[in-house]
Amino acid sequence: MAAGKLYVVGTPIGNRGDLSPRARETFAAADAVLCEDTRVTGKLLAYAGVRKPLVRCDENVIAQRAQGLVERMRAGEVFAFASDAGMPGVSDPGQVLVDAARAADVAVEVIPGPTACITALVSSGIACDHFFFEGFLPRKAPARARRLAELAPVPGALLLYESPHRVGDTLDALAEAYPAREVALCRELTKLHEEVLRAPAPELARTVRERGELKGEMVVVVAPPDEEELARRCAPWAQAEGGEGDAGTDPDAALAAAIRRALAEGEAASSAAKRLSQRFSRKRRDVYALILAMAEEAEAGAGQA
Repeated sequence: MAAGKLYVVGTPIGNRGDLSPRARETFAAADAVLCEDTRVTGKLLAYAGVRKPLVRCDENVIAQRAQGLVERMRAGEVFAFASDAGMPGVSDPGQVLVDAARAADVAVEVIPGPTACITALVSSGIACDHFFFEGFLPRKAPARARRLAELAPVPGALLLYESPHRVGDTLDALAEAYPAREVALCRELTKLHEEVLRAPAPELARTVRERGELKGEMVVVVAPPDEEELARRCAPWAQAEGGEGDAGTDPDAALAAAIRRALAEGEAASSAAKRLSQRFSRKRRDVYALILAMAEEAEAGAGQA
């Protein structure tokens, strides 16, 4: 059997000039390019002077297509995977494909490229000796507040991704959860209108509300807690949600209780899977499957009541 391969290719986060020569060569050598949005990646390939078949692999279809793509690679095909911007796998559906490829002993090679979270961290000027990448916070206010409470003791900067229509709510939540911390909002990174706004959390929240809706994908950088704040937040992370028992003595029961609470609050399955997989050190896809199963069981029980 011929040996195929999966290349994971980092792409520019805004400025196409950041596309590396190695990334261009990888696209040119691949049999096909897997991507989130064929229109976005098609424009990038046109800029690079590369013409290749494009296969859509966004979060809606990648789980269903992963096994078939892996079989094609095992038969000898070479694929390059690119997200819409930045490094695939970082808050991105590419993680599913990489996991499937490695599980099937298909060679995986990463072609490094820009990433928005690290670019924002450096641009913010906030201390970056230690940092924690969170990605997107939960959409629902109760789940978002609970997650911020869990993240409060992290002794490093917090990196969050956010969209323009939700950033106001996120900054308000940060102002309530971390009123004494500096927060930086970084948007349009590497583009013509790149901007970094930095201020204490409540002040930044007011500034953004007054300016109205801002455009562009955004990264929020939250300064680490100082010693005084850490002293106030001495409870173990596992107790942050409360009422779920000791995760250390029965992690399966604690995970199930956390899922029931998330379902009761209407948190999206994908958001809950991401949050709880991090908290309980489980694979996200396994937690996601458990959430779906418990949701189905709850619906069946409600129907019989």
